[in-house]
Amino acid sequence: MLREWIVAIVMLLGAVFMLIASIGLLRMPDLFLRMSATSKAATLGAGLVMLAAALYFSESGITLRVLAIIVFLLLTVPVAAHMIGRAAYFDGVPLWKGTLIDDLRGHYRTSDHQLVREAEGSPEFAIPEGEEGDDFFN
Repeated sequence: MLREWIVAIVMLLGAVFMLIASIGLLRMPDLFLRMSATSKAATLGAGLVMLAAALYFSESGITLRVLAIIVFLLLTVPVAAHMIGRAAYFDGVPLWKGTLIDDLRGHYRTSDHQLVREAEGSPEFAIPEGEEGDDFFN
């Protein structure tokens, strides 16, 4: 009886975190904030739902698979979000108008996709601006 309550609470917490992720996806103003909200909350929510499944079935085979899935999610989701965000930034996806600091502006060399320590003023270090027909600029 107690185990079922614990499973229900953990599953409900996971569902709440996934709901928060979906609200963040709808409410955040730009791609980068949306990715930040969804990658963190959805990973935690999915991990809690999987943990609830492991607690409910309480078999070593299922628990081991669930733990492997949780570790896989914790390792891959942040890396994938970082790579997608980096590609979007370098492709010129606009930041939210309320963004105060753009730490990468002037520190990225477009010729070889490398970050540099000091900002330089040459056009090689500029983030390409979008054109009217570009998908990201309306």
